[in-house]
Amino acid sequence: MLQEFPTSISRQPGPVVLETERLTLRRPTLADVRAIAALANDRRIAENMRVLPHPYRREDATHFVKSVAGDGANTVFLIEHHHNPVGVVGVDWRRPETPELGYWLGVEHWGRGFGTEAARAAIDFAFEEFAISQMISVARVVNPASRNILEKCGFQWSGVELHRFAALGSSSPVDCFRLTRGVWSSLKNWGHARRGA
Repeated sequence: MLQEFPTSISRQPGPVVLETERLTLRRPTLADVRAIAALANDRRIAENMRVLPHPYRREDATHFVKSVAGDGANTVFLIEHHHNPVGVVGVDWRRPETPELGYWLGVEHWGRGFGTEAARAAIDFAFEEFAISQMISVARVVNPASRNILEKCGFQWSGVELHRFAALGSSSPVDCFRLTRGVWSSLKNWGHARRGA
């Protein structure tokens, strides 16, 4: 039975691990702080993420890991390739009627299809576990790679807005996207993520 939406992480059946063809998605832990800080401390990433500061220090990674551990407003996965962290993907549930997909990859892992693979696993998890009718996401208009990931996942462009970016210290235009359950259902042949514990 589908849940309405997660009012807390504890409503999920223990720590969720998703496995795709090449990736493992799991909850980040304090043991991942060094790797997360090393990956995220790149201005090219921060400029495309609304809340990621730059420089990104270990203290920032520690705060991030601790905050998502008990945060019912987000479902966050560390993306691993051959047991090495490559990025983060998650769903923000603060507006449960329109949960928002977000993701980032370390620069050295760009262009390998990891973003699309991880995003699809998180999307499948959200639609399979919860009775949501749609998801949203955004990408800076100067970030065609991120827009490409969203389009490959079935998201459809819905307009342009201005959003504030911490690393820029200002607002920037973003393309807004929406994925409905109907479109997701029709595209499910992209393959399912296997679930483990």
